[in-house]
Amino acid sequence: MGRQVSQVLEDGAARFAEYVKRLASVIGHADRTQRLQDYCVGLLAAEGRKSVEPMAAVTAPAEVSVQHQKLLHFVANSPWSDERVLAEVREMVVPKIERHGPIEVWIIDDTSFPKQGKHSVGVHHQYCGQLGKQANCQVAVTLSIANHHASLPIAYRLYLSRDWAKDAARRKKAHVPKAIKFKTKPQIALEQIGAARAAGVPLGVVLFDASYGSNIKLRSGVSALALSYVAGIVATVKVVAAPKQGAPERRMSVKELALTLPKHAWRTITWREGTNERLRSRFARVRVHASPTRGRRGQPEETLLIEWSEGEAEPTKYWLSTLDKNISFRRLVDIAKMRWRVERDYQELKQEVGLGHYEGRGWPGFHHHGTLCFAVYGFLISERETIPPSAPRCSRTITQSAVPDGYRPRGAPDPAPTPRPQLDRHHASNIGRRNRPNAVAVPLLRASLPTQHTPYPMTQ
Repeated sequence: MGRQVSQVLEDGAARFAEYVKRLASVIGHADRTQRLQDYCVGLLAAEGRKSVEPMAAVTAPAEVSVQHQKLLHFVANSPWSDERVLAEVREMVVPKIERHGPIEVWIIDDTSFPKQGKHSVGVHHQYCGQLGKQANCQVAVTLSIANHHASLPIAYRLYLSRDWAKDAARRKKAHVPKAIKFKTKPQIALEQIGAARAAGVPLGVVLFDASYGSNIKLRSGVSALALSYVAGIVATVKVVAAPKQGAPERRMSVKELALTLPKHAWRTITWREGTNERLRSRFARVRVHASPTRGRRGQPEETLLIEWSEGEAEPTKYWLSTLDKNISFRRLVDIAKMRWRVERDYQELKQEVGLGHYEGRGWPGFHHHGTLCFAVYGFLISERETIPPSAPRCSRTITQSAVPDGYRPRGAPDPAPTPRPQLDRHHASNIGRRNRPNAVAVPLLRASLPTQHTPYPMTQ
């Protein structure tokens, strides 16, 4: 079995080299190719934080200072296009995902990065999802595409508060492009969706949580792009029940409407297998007209989906959907619940490839680092089903490979591979780790690399 795993990693190394070669074709100058490869290897191979200095140490241990400057310039200053790299990632990875079925959903969400100081681009006292409270942080809006097999982030944009957007001195210091103006998070999301539509990304139902879905301009914008959505909404959103729905035909909050529904309107539905048990809850659906004003003239019918978990005193979640009204109840719930994939993406991206570990302060570096994290993550997705089922700590749900085998940092001797300990976790839980697809991939990669550097402590 050891020989089988070794062969898998060796084959993965060849695929990794080809993958990086494809990415290099869209970043411009040929002298960026080596920096690109080193940065991608560093994101997978460095232990602890994936900031530039530890990555320099693992990719060029004999010339750390020089390598540090080269990688820093590549990520923070080189004028290559994030959009072109992400498009190339999409071109390579989406066909692998679609072998298991067409893209089903587009998922809009945001992710946050707590910061101690106030000088990094976009840092603002705002809600930080990672901490669950208001805090000093950066927030990036993302768009991912997914089916039931896998998901891939395809767009990444830092949110700038009004204060940041109008502060010319800070913008100049952080190299924020002049074209970047203040936009709300829903406006950024709609821009990402429009760009994906124009780029010919395989279509899917657009999913939002309530912080985005409650924005009627965003929902209307998605409909104007001829896309369907299942949008989480807050309990206070006003609707008018369509005739013959068993509820009064008057304008009321979705919570009020949910509480008027008869007992027979509620069904217990199982939508997928969880880590330890089947996931099920009670749901009702009602045809409604969602309108910000009194009356419903001109407002199309939508489906209001309501979840009322067992043991709860009142309904717990609400969605508005523009999917066909004849869609099966279970399928509607299944689609609404597919947002779980983006939460796992964020966990993997932060824990395994260091999405939140960039320590530079500028706009270009923030986005370049995110793009390269997405690129590495995309490669891991494309490598699914290459790790043998009986590989160390592997379960049937963990199927991604690791690369590259036999990579030797420049300037280093060529010793036999030395096993490495697991990556230190940074601001994330290990709950359910054995069921995350990269839980085997990254440790196997790390074990295939020679250790030639002193581990760096985590920085604040």
